[in-house]
Amino acid sequence: MAAEIEKKRHHHGDLREALIEAGVGLLREGGRSALTLRRCAARAAVSHSAPAHYFKGLDGLLTAIAARGYRTFAATMIAERALAGADPKARLMAICDGYLMFAREHAALFGLMFSADDIGFEDPELLRESAAAYQVLSECCAPFRHGSAGSKGTEVMIWSLVHGFAMLSHKARAGDGHPVKDIRFADLMPGLTLRSAAPGKTNTK
Repeated sequence: MAAEIEKKRHHHGDLREALIEAGVGLLREGGRSALTLRRCAARAAVSHSAPAHYFKGLDGLLTAIAARGYRTFAATMIAERALAGADPKARLMAICDGYLMFAREHAALFGLMFSADDIGFEDPELLRESAAAYQVLSECCAPFRHGSAGSKGTEVMIWSLVHGFAMLSHKARAGDGHPVKDIRFADLMPGLTLRSAAPGKTNTK
């Protein structure tokens, strides 16, 4: 009887979505410690056994939540990029702003996405969504001249800078006197040179 009621309440495809959304909400409200399979099931208004049909334990649910996080993460950066116009430097700065905005507004989810302890990085959905998010960074780094490490070197440099700043900013919000507290990320961005710049021109502004 309970299974029949559950089947009527949710279509086969959206029960999984409901459990993921429930998990995102619990994570946002109470952090990682608040997220359990039973609590997700309760919030999604399904039986406590329902998550087992869609996820291999809590790690499976956490991995699906992280994949959803990467999708939102990419969408946030893309939305900021769309507001920046055509200038390559403005577009790169815009996706960094989107990166920091996401990290600030979804702190617990952001932490989960980069946690080696809780999620399965070999999961196909997670790989697809995280690769799409990285592609946003890669595309915005492409117009610039690269150093000896090539295009990947430029991408990793910018990624390291923005991700490190996001992590340090999170710590800065926890107390006064942190070195990052009065620093603007824009002031840390390196002066990159466009690949199309004429020989002899630095074009760093």
